[in-house]
Amino acid sequence: MHTDLVAALDIGGTKIAGALVDGRGRILARAQRPTPAREDGDTVMRAVEQVLGELTASPLWQRVTAVGIGSAGPVDASAGTVSPVNVPGWRDYPLVARVRAAAGNLPVELIGDGVAITAAEHWQGAARGHDNALCMVVSTGVGGGLVLGGRLHPGPTGNAGHIGHISVDLDGDLCPCGSHGCVERIASGPNIARRALENGWRPGPDGDTSAAAVAAAARSGDPVAVASFERAAQALAAGIAATATLVEIDIVVIGGGVGKAGDILFTPLRTALRTYATLSFVQHLTVAPAQMGTDAGLVGAAAAALTRRTDAAAAGV
Repeated sequence: MHTDLVAALDIGGTKIAGALVDGRGRILARAQRPTPAREDGDTVMRAVEQVLGELTASPLWQRVTAVGIGSAGPVDASAGTVSPVNVPGWRDYPLVARVRAAAGNLPVELIGDGVAITAAEHWQGAARGHDNALCMVVSTGVGGGLVLGGRLHPGPTGNAGHIGHISVDLDGDLCPCGSHGCVERIASGPNIARRALENGWRPGPDGDTSAAAVAAAARSGDPVAVASFERAAQALAAGIAATATLVEIDIVVIGGGVGKAGDILFTPLRTALRTYATLSFVQHLTVAPAQMGTDAGLVGAAAAALTRRTDAAAAGV
């Protein structure tokens, strides 16, 4: 059995998680810090270095051969930099070089968080056994990643599969990204809630105006709440159908907070897909909920590092 391990980092606007992971995806050691997202870039990096410091202090560290990072984006894997929307202190921040220095000059692989979750679902989760898959995170934003021909397809900068910013409403609302009518502008949790409120939905006595509260109202039959989820499902279906038509995927895996709405989302999504995915080669698309849960980012970052190591070995590097 191969005894080497990889280190994994999952960097988001709320937390920085780290782990040592074996070749079967098992997490053997963990560390975590809150992300000081409102602080300057070096302060954020210190939190990353503290997580790495805990991992390097483990007796298992001597078996680590590579580091994988899944980061909130945009990322630029070709330049080794990150500019997470929700970490303003990091703009074109040289994360790969800084992590390499803190990890004893081990090789470092950087991917976006949507791609990391895709890697995890393909390796251990709902997309396992599928050679062509789209995995999506529908939450505060809408992200995603692709598996094509049995391999993760992050693209040159690590952002391929970013389905949240496909335009599905040509004259739609301005999206913060600068385009119009993006999937994210219609289907993200905050936008589901915003649309429900604008159309007359009223929260309960607790004042909860989250997408989860809209989902609960939809389950109890509130027509405005149901309609807001149906509109989100329609946007997702259009983006998924466009992706499937372009690159021939056979499964779509949906995770994130909005994905937890269950049938309130999945039933209208499957119905809407029949309207948009009409060509013979996309008609049998499977839609499945994600399976990997909160460790998906770490497991996916580890998968990217393991793939890099395998590729390097095959190339004789």
